[in-house]
Amino acid sequence: MNLRIHRALSWLEQAEKNQDLDSKFIFYWIAFNAIYAQDFENGIRGADKGLFTQFIHELCTLDQDKKIYQLVWKTYSGSIRILLDNKFTFQPFWDYHNGLISEEGWSTQFEANKKRSLKALSDQNTPVIVTTVFHHIYTLRNQIVHGGATYNSTVNRDQVRDACNILASILPAIILIML
Repeated sequence: MNLRIHRALSWLEQAEKNQDLDSKFIFYWIAFNAIYAQDFENGIRGADKGLFTQFIHELCTLDQDKKIYQLVWKTYSGSIRILLDNKFTFQPFWDYHNGLISEEGWSTQFEANKKRSLKALSDQNTPVIVTTVFHHIYTLRNQIVHGGATYNSTVNRDQVRDACNILASILPAIILIML
């Protein structure tokens, strides 16, 4: 665990030094991967059925000082709501555009995701919200890392900025909980 934290801190430091939003986002994501220390064969979508969700739930359970809770409900609730309501950070939207699912399939999933998120928000269910937020951030990560977005694109600046702000706060909280 010490090595994972050491690696995460090195990437977190690079993210904080960097002024370029896309680079900052990538460095934050690498810091998260270092903390989690898992190789996702199928990304978070594949890991969601087990380890990833369990990891987030354990973090929230171990969060005695309610750092993650405070970030979700006090600091970033507006940004989180906007991110969760954004079809461009919802993977099934892109699955539809890539011909993998129907338009009805992605829109049904999007509405179900929004409904589940609204329920989690009303119940203040931090693990569900954090897991869902990371799914949306993961989609954004895929767009940037796999060349599905233009460098410094004006189209996704709000999402990248909000994701950077969320990651900049939640990663140190995760590290403190792990310590």
